[in-house]
Amino acid sequence: MMDVKRSAPGRNNFRSINSIIMRFPQFKEGLKEIRGVFEQYDEDSNGTIELEELKKCLQKLQVELTEQEINDLFGSCDMDEIEGIQFNEFIVLLCLIYLLIDPATSSNTTSKMGSPQLKATFDTIIEAFLFLDKNGDGKLNKKDLVKALNEASPWERSPAHISRTRFEEMDWDRNGNVSFREFLFSLVNWVGMDADDEIPIIAS
Repeated sequence: MMDVKRSAPGRNNFRSINSIIMRFPQFKEGLKEIRGVFEQYDEDSNGTIELEELKKCLQKLQVELTEQEINDLFGSCDMDEIEGIQFNEFIVLLCLIYLLIDPATSSNTTSKMGSPQLKATFDTIIEAFLFLDKNGDGKLNKKDLVKALNEASPWERSPAHISRTRFEEMDWDRNGNVSFREFLFSLVNWVGMDADDEIPIIAS
């Protein structure tokens, strides 16, 4: 999925980890409207999207997946395994759907998800991941993140514990690599943080 986006024309607008952090308010604003989409497909209003509701959601979005692919998508986004997709997980699910859909039908599908602003937000999030993926293999490792954290100011290296903490927050399955899905979950959590000191900003 990431290879398709990587080969798309256009240049990456991110030059440092700070430039990603500065976009957090924009990310948060762009993702707000997903709440309405979530409530639309949460038919029983219990605060989660169950598997059958997800199937109806995909059908309405005109996304054609096999039964196994739907089960895999559901399982991969139900990170806390509470038998349902909660709102933050649904944000990740929609972005993954955006990556899966056929470009020929993407405008129709994204219009059902929300406004063009949502598509632009997803594109920017993908761009942020590609900036951090220094070796271009579709996943992040600790070396990638340390390089990005120190790129803004090579003469003022980020403390090792900050680099380690940021990486551990993203590496949900503790396998030493961060997939795009794990990056998305972490980004959604970071964007929702209110305390200014939760995400350290490195001097540029």
